[in-house]
Amino acid sequence: MNLQDAMVPEELWESIEPLLPPEKPPHTRGRPMVPNRNCLAGIVYLLRTGCQWKYLPCQELGCGSPATVWRRLEEWTQADVWPRLHEKILSWCGAIGEVDPQHVVIDAAAFRAFFGGRIPAPAAQTGRKTAVNAM
Repeated sequence: MNLQDAMVPEELWESIEPLLPPEKPPHTRGRPMVPNRNCLAGIVYLLRTGCQWKYLPCQELGCGSPATVWRRLEEWTQADVWPRLHEKILSWCGAIGEVDPQHVVIDAAAFRAFFGGRIPAPAAQTGRKTAVNAM
């Protein structure tokens, strides 16, 4: 099993592929387009490992370069792919028994609190303090 298959298994890819914008026709000049699956494997690798973009193992993933993966991420963000992809991955994980969809927690950083919350106490001052006299 190669790294790309470990990041995006074939069963998962078959259910995700229809959600992505269609691949552009091949160029007559320049480098060939990197397949969507390879770019998705690069994005998943970044999310799973937390590595920096510049350390993305592009050769092992077959995803071109970090810039290619970044451009595809931007393209898919503009096409509003991520909310639909998130639902599809959760249902896929639920189907294989990895996640119980009934007990999934929403990340508070991704959703606005419409009714606010309690206001925290003001932060303590952290200004400069004088040292105790040693004499």
